Amino acid sequence: MGNTTKIVFIGAGSMSFGLSMFRDLMFSETLRGSTLVLVDTDPAALARSAALGRLMNERSGAGLVIETTTDRRAALPGADFVLNATAIDRLHLWRLDFEIPKRHGIRQTLGENGGPGGLFFTLRTLPMVFDMVHDMEELCPDALFVNFSNPESRIILAVGTYSRIRAVGLCEGVFGSRGHVAKVMGLPDEAVDVWAAGLNHFQWLLQIRDHVTGADLYPRLRKREPGFDPAFAPLTRSLFHAFGLWPTCGDGHTGEYLPFGWEADGGTGGGYDFAGDEAVRAKFHGEVETVLAGTMPVPDWWLTPAGERGAAVIAGVTHNQKRFIESGVVLNRGAVPNLPADLAVEVPIVVDAAGVHPVSLGPLPDPIAKLLTVPAGVQQLAVEAAVHGSKELAREALLIDPVVDSARAADALLDELWEVNRPFIRACV
Repeated sequence: MGNTTKIVFIGAGSMSFGLSMFRDLMFSETLRGSTLVLVDTDPAALARSAALGRLMNERSGAGLVIETTTDRRAALPGADFVLNATAIDRLHLWRLDFEIPKRHGIRQTLGENGGPGGLFFTLRTLPMVFDMVHDMEELCPDALFVNFSNPESRIILAVGTYSRIRAVGLCEGVFGSRGHVAKVMGLPDEAVDVWAAGLNHFQWLLQIRDHVTGADLYPRLRKREPGFDPAFAPLTRSLFHAFGLWPTCGDGHTGEYLPFGWEADGGTGGGYDFAGDEAVRAKFHGEVETVLAGTMPVPDWWLTPAGERGAAVIAGVTHNQKRFIESGVVLNRGAVPNLPADLAVEVPIVVDAAGVHPVSLGPLPDPIAKLLTVPAGVQQLAVEAAVHGSKELAREALLIDPVVDSARAADALLDELWEVNRPFIRACV
């Protein structure tokens, strides 16, 4: 009997992320023969991703049944998993999220998950997410919503609070931080295990251990770190010195939550490398077109697993395998006991047929919990502003955000960015 698992991938036109998802799904032995429905509102991007998926399906021998549609509602009936990788006019609006506050004197690092940028990303994204979620409630109420899109914490908090759909967010940040500490210690990534808890993009490595022996590697990190390249991750390392644990997942993301985060790049306020991102995307799209045209062989690395955890979650739930996943974004409900229960946190998880189970690593050290409580409140209020489409709540979310140090600037940027995002903001619950 064939595999009856149905996976709906919304935002499948995102070719770079699509490739990673294809690599993992197609090299998962337990998902062979599943149905994968690719959904995107851009027919050209959808066609390219479908051609890429079918080529990899053929080369891998995964035997997936690949379908495509621009109609989300047509895809959802019978779905077991709904994967979200969507964003609205991603780079253009993100640039405005960064540049408009900067013009008013607000210093952000990335303008994505914290500060004014994080607020407006939330305001325009949650109505789109709830359109999906409401369709799921009607058409596939038992499906698991697997979110890969930012702002991760706010999406999972909103869905968990205002919907009965089961949801989990997945982010690779913890693996990047494992790589950072391994680099400082002079070890290969695979030699290091990390256990982390906290907020998405602001977890803390509570344990760093040798993968084989289980030995505590924090003493080695503390010994090696002072002599390491001083230009590497200065904000992360200043927090490490102050609080005694290593935070995730790089200065840009961590800095979004902190009033002094902008210091990490020397105060230049450069923000995200939009031009570099566009160049990388253009290069990758060119390679995909060349491969699909048959004028370049499929790169070997395309035919190996990417190591993202989406396929592992799907396989664990489908086959009741009790898979351990190093990090997932879930409703707290006591997983981190000294952070609010009605908050989205990122902790290890176990998945099986019964769903997603957070693994509690106990309370965070008290000073760290107090540090995280401030951005936790910002996230909660930003979600309320977004789900109610409320400019008044949005202003309050700005005024409690530690990144915002001027009420006049908050009012000015609120008016400007509200007008930019007006087509997308609406009450959604």
